[in-house]
Amino acid sequence: MQTAHPNKVAIVTGGGGGIGLAIAKRFVQHHILTVIVGRDQEKLNAAAAELGPLCHIICQDLNDLSSLPGLVQQIIHRFGRIDILVNNAGINQKKDFTDVSDEDFHRILHTNVSAVFALSREVVRSMETAGSGIIINISSMAAQYGIPKVIAYSASKSAIEGMTRAMAVELAPKGIRVNCIAPGFIATDMSEKALNGDTERKQKVMSRTPMGRLGDPADIGEAALYLASDGAGYVTGVVLPIDGGNSIGF
Repeated sequence: MQTAHPNKVAIVTGGGGGIGLAIAKRFVQHHILTVIVGRDQEKLNAAAAELGPLCHIICQDLNDLSSLPGLVQQIIHRFGRIDILVNNAGINQKKDFTDVSDEDFHRILHTNVSAVFALSREVVRSMETAGSGIIINISSMAAQYGIPKVIAYSASKSAIEGMTRAMAVELAPKGIRVNCIAPGFIATDMSEKALNGDTERKQKVMSRTPMGRLGDPADIGEAALYLASDGAGYVTGVVLPIDGGNSIGF
């Protein structure tokens, strides 16, 4: 049975927690039907319970690239269309450069770049038909400057920023806007893993963040809502740092 079609339909990958959940929460608050795609069924269930009837969940591993056309068709069949895609799902690994294996490197590039490309391609096909659409990619401070011990992650997020610009230019004539958010150090499980137990790293983060604190996931939610709104109708191809000044901090 098909659901009645809402005003706007969004996909948020990795929306079960952290930044993805904060984005999904802001979308739902603004009456955007939001489909969260992730790998952890328990997290997804908790998110759905928190966000209510405008949130729908799909448990799927985006690393399985061959399954992505079917995923997109499933969402279009159920909800009529896809207006917004937020490519938030990503993984990180903190390791000395020479300890990073080829497998480590490729695993992170596969999740953070290849899956983003493949899902975007499938979604864009339906957006082209509609003549409109919004894609929001998620980068990182790791693409703004050099951070030690995250070589694969840095490579992946630099790729995301380049892809954002290339997509924005190619897709603008088709009515599709593509932008990127570069979160600073946000209080999430992922950043806690990177900072906790590493006093020197945490101190460095704080000392170069003029606002002197970690960001809140909700700060990223607000930025995503802006980029997804008509208010950003003339904005495409930007990388927007939401970082308390970290990327320009001295």
